[in-house]
Amino acid sequence: MTAAKHDREAVRLADEQLLATLGYKQEFKRAFTPLEVFGIAFSIIGLMPSIASVLFYSIPNGGGPAMVWGWAVASIFILLVGMSMAELASAAPTSGGLYFWTYSLSSPRWRNLLCWIVGYANTIGTITSVASIDWAAAVQVMASANIGSDGDFVGTAAQTFGVYAAILVSHTLLCCFGTTVLARLQTVYVILNVLLCVVIIIALPAATPAAFKNTASFALGDFSNLNGWPNGYAFILSFLAPLWTICSFDSAVHISEEAANAATVVPWAIVCAIGIAGVLGWAINVSLAFCMGTDLAALSGSAQPMAAIFFNSFGRRATLALWAVVVIVQCVCASSMLLAASRQTYAFSRDGALPISNWLYRMNKFTGTPVNTVVFDAFFALVVGLLVFAGPQAINAVFTISITALYIAYAIPIVARFAGKNDFKPGPFSLGVFSLPVAVVAVLFMLFLGIAFQFPATPQTSIASMNYTIVVLGGVLILSLLWYYAPVVGGVHWFQGPVANIGLATADNDSERAEPEKGREQRSHDGI
Repeated sequence: MTAAKHDREAVRLADEQLLATLGYKQEFKRAFTPLEVFGIAFSIIGLMPSIASVLFYSIPNGGGPAMVWGWAVASIFILLVGMSMAELASAAPTSGGLYFWTYSLSSPRWRNLLCWIVGYANTIGTITSVASIDWAAAVQVMASANIGSDGDFVGTAAQTFGVYAAILVSHTLLCCFGTTVLARLQTVYVILNVLLCVVIIIALPAATPAAFKNTASFALGDFSNLNGWPNGYAFILSFLAPLWTICSFDSAVHISEEAANAATVVPWAIVCAIGIAGVLGWAINVSLAFCMGTDLAALSGSAQPMAAIFFNSFGRRATLALWAVVVIVQCVCASSMLLAASRQTYAFSRDGALPISNWLYRMNKFTGTPVNTVVFDAFFALVVGLLVFAGPQAINAVFTISITALYIAYAIPIVARFAGKNDFKPGPFSLGVFSLPVAVVAVLFMLFLGIAFQFPATPQTSIASMNYTIVVLGGVLILSLLWYYAPVVGGVHWFQGPVANIGLATADNDSERAEPEKGREQRSHDGI
């Protein structure tokens, strides 16, 4: 055996042993290299298409200053959130990491309930993230059709939903491939994302006519408030753009069981993805602020503000060519998100917490991946997309839901680490004495923004224009709690948090599954 092979084998055994100490046996193939683990976190962020998807939040809530300075401020806080999560990921790298950490670190009295809440919030957050990214891709496709027809074609809600469904089906098929194929694709995704960012940062200023170029005072200092909230609150609402863009970095956690040297690679993938996205995203927003012209009301009212900026700068043909790449990268982002979401769902069903867990917790014998959870998540993302028929504000709430749900799942285990009765043992990635202050700032930031994003886009609202975040997210969480406390069949009677599967046979095809054994040995989670 060569030295390189010996080293890889040693790393593989160490990963499996660490996973075994957490109570789980190795079921996935560890095919993700460090670059590919970073790739899934970075490709889900999908800078250019993601910024394009939520530009309609920042333009009316401050314009250039919100895009530039709002991005800079929010990115710093997001990095603190990621660093706190990275510490937990380094200590216990497993697919269902967030709810696993919650159970491990919480006080015995509350850990079952908190674990249940985090598991459902994380599942909801990842599925709505799939829905929001795919919906943004569908809107981008319709925007290209509008540009190609010189504005004659304007897609209806039903037509956009049809495109959305087709994109979702294509991602479902892609995510059913084997782990090795999915891992190799991540490197391609990183290259596409970075190249697109560089093109926009350099080419947009070079191509923009003088009529659409802005002065520094306008781009960086002229606060344009079009929605009617006080300027300070409008600036806070503009944070939704960077928060939605640089989000779902827990995706690296969910493929921990498919990554080599996970305890080191996963936390650094989270931190590096956030850091690089923060810098590149800021540069993109600076470029946009200087090249979008002064008619922000027209941009805000357009079907796709980024497409309108490109059209003004590049013209129709060049915009169509560039926009095709934007759509491709957005689809790449969505497929990576569905991949990560399916792993979270698989982990949660492994512990029996989801309805039809027996069907969900199955590994396909041909691909070595959980095909059933891919289909499950895609189906519910499709259902979420039906919100478009309730109006534009209803479907736009999906963007907010994905952030709020994930921040619930992010905040609770971070709090549990310091507030629960546990003996937390840091992994290779540790902030040392800075762990507590970083965690406090991160949690307060998530709490504040989670409340702020429940308000409607404008002070004057109606049933059609209200913010549906609290309705959809609150409704699903309430239903999950009702099931938890239901008499006889509720989770409070049987759910015991993460359950060890070491020593249990797992079926290798879609027709069998080893049933959870009653009284199966439960891990003692006094700490991780």
